[in-house]
Amino acid sequence: MSHLTRFVRLGILVCPLALSAPLSLNQAVEGALKKYPAVRVSLEQVSSAAAGINLARASYLPRADLLGQINRATRNNVFGLLLPQSVLPSISGPVLGANSLTNVWGSAVGVLVSWEPFDFGLRKANVQVAEAERQRAQAAAGVTELEVATAAADAFLTILAAQETVRAAQASVERAGILERAVGALVKAELRPGAEAARARAERAVAETQLIQAEQAATVARASLGQLLGVAGSEIAVAPGRLLELPLEQDKAGALSYLLANHPVVREQSSVIDEVKARERALDRSYFPRFNLQGTTYARGTGARTDGATGGPFAGFGPNIQNWALGLTVTFLALDLPSLRARRQVEAHRERAETARYEKALQDLAGQLEKARATLDGARRVAQNTPVQLEAARATEQQATARYKAALGTMLEVADAERLLTQAEIDDSLARLNVWRALLAMAAAQGDLGAFLQQAGR
Repeated sequence: MSHLTRFVRLGILVCPLALSAPLSLNQAVEGALKKYPAVRVSLEQVSSAAAGINLARASYLPRADLLGQINRATRNNVFGLLLPQSVLPSISGPVLGANSLTNVWGSAVGVLVSWEPFDFGLRKANVQVAEAERQRAQAAAGVTELEVATAAADAFLTILAAQETVRAAQASVERAGILERAVGALVKAELRPGAEAARARAERAVAETQLIQAEQAATVARASLGQLLGVAGSEIAVAPGRLLELPLEQDKAGALSYLLANHPVVREQSSVIDEVKARERALDRSYFPRFNLQGTTYARGTGARTDGATGGPFAGFGPNIQNWALGLTVTFLALDLPSLRARRQVEAHRERAETARYEKALQDLAGQLEKARATLDGARRVAQNTPVQLEAARATEQQATARYKAALGTMLEVADAERLLTQAEIDDSLARLNVWRALLAMAAAQGDLGAFLQQAGR
């Protein structure tokens, strides 16, 4: 079970998915884990692998084969060898020296019980292969859960970023409208040239275009989250919670080796190596004799007699001759050694390849973690600087507007100041979300979103 699954089952993500009310980040992640088909596929693969263990363990049980047969056939028999095949049926009894189309009834019933008392560890090795397959499936499910949860959290943050951009764009449109009306009044009073009115209309059109683009981005982001939640086409509202605030700094992450060893991707690759090794052990125990204790009882009936005569019309319709037998059968496939050696070499090469992939996964995750740390550090520094940028932009816009009204400034100065203010508002709102996004990247690189979701859900 992955860290995220435990996080969900412990009750931290307990609110039901409800589109009638704004979704929290925790609800969005929980809904994606429950609804996205890729997660269900992984869980069913785990169940399938678990059933495979029971299948492997069934080889320890005795085998019982039952037979019932009735036929109507001729009774001609010949001397001579016939190599094993599946086309010509065999006939028991003496050769009569005649070739006749006379036919009689034949019948048979029987049961054969076989049990392998010992196998030099082959069955145990096959069970271990099945268990390794289940562990690999569980690890793969953990990777899928991490990917889906990360995608849902990222889509949620993207929606919030788009909404903040829409809010800033709406404010820009309102300021552009106020400026357009003010410039229009000055132009009408012939205090300003008509070109400034055209410039004011252009600035408002630009602001409205930016608003349309921001609303489009918000709609696309909601569609992405709706796809993960299985509610594509539904209107999704999100509750930002603490995500618009600057998160508190957390303690430094634990030892790199511990974090990487417990990452779902690393656990999955490690389980793949374990599965290959289990197959190698099974192959090592395959070149041994197979011992089977067997017991059988059966009965046959026939309408043919040894002197060539036949019985009545229903003679042989039912079994009337009984037999039983007990024995030990030993089989040894002596010429299988070359193929077993070749299969062993195949698995050995697979083991080396999977080990290389394991080392690559460790290296890639270490790089991702360092990049996420650097991104988080930079995002925090930016978030600390954007309030200064926003305050200065507001002051600049107010001063430019006042200078313009006092006929000391130009329309171009006011337009530049308003664009600067809009960008500062967007940067300031997105700076805090970028810190949360960097924290999400850190949690994904560490392989566990539990602490991130808990921090966001406070």
